[in-house]
Amino acid sequence: MVPPTLNTLAAWSWRVIVTGALVYLVAMIIARLSFVALPVAIAFLLAALLFPLTNRLRAAGLRPIYATWITMLVAFAFIIGVGFIIGVRANDEFPRLVAQIQQTARDAQNWLITGPFHLKEAQIADFVEELTRQLDQQRGQITSTVLTGATAIIEVLASIVLLLFIAFFLLKDGDRIWAWFLRAFGSAAPRVDRAGRAAWRTLSHYVLGTVAVAAVHGVIIGVVLAGMRVPLWAPLAVLIFLASFIPIVGIFFAGGVATLVVFGAQGWVYALIFVGILIVEQQLENHVLQPLIVGRALEFHPLAIILVLAVGGVLGGIAGAAVAVPVTAVIYRALPELRRDEPPALPPAAEPPPESPPEPSPKTPPPPGAGDAVPGTPSR
Repeated sequence: MVPPTLNTLAAWSWRVIVTGALVYLVAMIIARLSFVALPVAIAFLLAALLFPLTNRLRAAGLRPIYATWITMLVAFAFIIGVGFIIGVRANDEFPRLVAQIQQTARDAQNWLITGPFHLKEAQIADFVEELTRQLDQQRGQITSTVLTGATAIIEVLASIVLLLFIAFFLLKDGDRIWAWFLRAFGSAAPRVDRAGRAAWRTLSHYVLGTVAVAAVHGVIIGVVLAGMRVPLWAPLAVLIFLASFIPIVGIFFAGGVATLVVFGAQGWVYALIFVGILIVEQQLENHVLQPLIVGRALEFHPLAIILVLAVGGVLGGIAGAAVAVPVTAVIYRALPELRRDEPPALPPAAEPPPESPPEPSPKTPPPPGAGDAVPGTPSR
């Protein structure tokens, strides 16, 4: 008899191997069809985020087309409003940030001259001149990169249009599309239906939980930056919010950018304080917010997350890294439902036979002469 521990280990190993194979297959498809695969993956994330609002509107009596249009317009209004506020603040605060960075650069130059390094102004001037010369030599490459970036912008805009169309029809006709999809599996449709519903629950829980955690993260960092009187604190808070969708790696990038801005605007003391607050807040997120809000939707070891992010980033860039973790979580949760057998339906309980009415007991014959008397009259 095989010990239960070995059975559990074998089942877990099978899930890991099959999940890895499916993730590799999905990654190869994304690499080959990145123009289509990435918009589809992002559209599913967007639909999972917006579906609760659409579902509430449909439950209130609106037709699916109207509920979907209202949901999309609300999302557009929110994005445009946030972008307008950030743009206005950035336009007002950017000159002040440039002035503060210039002042910090002068202070750093004076420290290099009068501090423990005792550098000379000529050495610093030579370093700045060498840096300028390197930039001039790379000007042609920078120009070609800008032109390539312009082409990439056109592709990104086309991908955005595609993913908006996909998200719209997922919100409007998702149940009909799923029913049509299941008809292709015949007798295996119940198994595929269970796997798909488990995958959708995992995706919805992951997306909504990640948005909530990212919002808390962005609000806390935004309040800290505003309290330190750092210019561009609102765009930096939005950058922190967006970077939180890429586990582990995103916060390092966004936190590094925010730290450089704090250092350039307020000096190294404020930068050190900000780094300390960022580390404490990140630990709070990892050990409190993620387990409470996201819960069991994602139970991956950090090493697994890093490997998944690496594969997604290599194959799909930033967008690939953003969708790699939820795609892996969906596959990992759907596999057990594909393997699980539906318990056989119990036969209906046999109904007890109807009780026969009790037979009437034989009547005792009346004594002789008892029927001669008339009720209410005395007998003779």
